[in-house]
Amino acid sequence: MAVALRDGKLDNLPVSEAELKLLEFIKVLTNHAFLIDDSIVAGLREVGWTDPQIAEAVYIGSFFNMMVRIADAFHAEPPPVTDVEGVPAAVGAG
Repeated sequence: MAVALRDGKLDNLPVSEAELKLLEFIKVLTNHAFLIDDSIVAGLREVGWTDPQIAEAVYIGSFFNMMVRIADAFHAEPPPVTDVEGVPAAVGAG
């Protein structure tokens, strides 16, 4: 699931319709926040998300986006042990 999320492939994830809508919303927030309008928020409400939950998704998504931009600006690379495909053999050996 982590690889699918990393690659933005949201089809066939083992999540509910509501969770999928929220993930799609966060993808829009990340890539094209200016496109978010009342109809998108209404779609989240229709599948059960409340306004406080939607706001929290915006805060958390925005925070993570900010942290990624900062890390990118400083060329910070995560340690290999955090790779979504598992710990590389070179790191795990020994």
